[in-house]
Amino acid sequence: MGFIDDELQEVSKLCQNVIDGSRLVSCVRTMVRVEITKTRCKTIIVCIQFSKDYPNTPLLIELKSKTLSVKLLDGLTEVCEKECKNLLGKAQVLPILKFIRNFIDENPLICCYDEISAIKEILEHDDELKLKQKYSCVSLKIQKGLYYFKAKIEVPDNYPVACVKLEDADTNFPSLFVRHFIGQGKELARQCVEPPLNKKSQSSFVPSPSLKVVISFLINSVKTLPQEHCQSCRQTCLPPNPENAETNETANMHVERLYCGHLFHLRCLVTFMKTPPFHGGKKCPTCRQRIYHNKWGVSDKLAEDRWAHEQARARELAEVEDFLK
Repeated sequence: MGFIDDELQEVSKLCQNVIDGSRLVSCVRTMVRVEITKTRCKTIIVCIQFSKDYPNTPLLIELKSKTLSVKLLDGLTEVCEKECKNLLGKAQVLPILKFIRNFIDENPLICCYDEISAIKEILEHDDELKLKQKYSCVSLKIQKGLYYFKAKIEVPDNYPVACVKLEDADTNFPSLFVRHFIGQGKELARQCVEPPLNKKSQSSFVPSPSLKVVISFLINSVKTLPQEHCQSCRQTCLPPNPENAETNETANMHVERLYCGHLFHLRCLVTFMKTPPFHGGKKCPTCRQRIYHNKWGVSDKLAEDRWAHEQARARELAEVEDFLK
């Protein structure tokens, strides 16, 4: 038996015992094919061929995966080829399989490689995205002027079947927007992995990646909110300096967010809701969606009756003033 035959025998005997999650598909001179699986979405098929003059030349390696990025696999293939060159004159198959398995274990964020690349493209120079492979999370910082938002986003081991988790949020936005950032971010992540209540859609539902969805929402929100105007007075809602933002939720200049996403000062919102037209419900001046807000629970009919009463009262007072002149 030659060197290759001896190595094939060793691979056949030891592979599935020494390489966690491995399945030996083929082990012949023309092709060694091994499937290495950590999770359903972290599976790499390793195809190995023996080069001419092996083991004095490196193995020929091809990596395949139904779920991982092609660009990632190309990069890993190059690294594996360099690793093989360090093993010239020795058996290379088992060491390179161990190397690939270790790579999967030590880089849990490989399952969102393409998403991370896309996110980096939309970040601005003041923003930061740091990968923490050891903890399977990304550290995010988004800046707009003096406003900032920081958070840790955890990527679960069975991602994207399970959604990302938004943790340790830190920001100098008013509390209203903090609740919106966190609440909406979690909801968007949930929608990626849980089927809608509509039974017709449930049967065809497939979980989708949630990292880019959540981070894109956060980036867009942080970048646009400091420039948003009140839909009534058209003044910028948030001051340039976050320290000057109104935090008293009953104050006239406190910023209120409608369910449609547009902003009002509290005083402007109350005034807008109390003045006609009332027919069909009050609508947002910008998007024309019906206005719903937890600080305004008055029905259209009652609001109209109150306005009519105030107008009648004002006319009576005006008549009295004219009479007394």
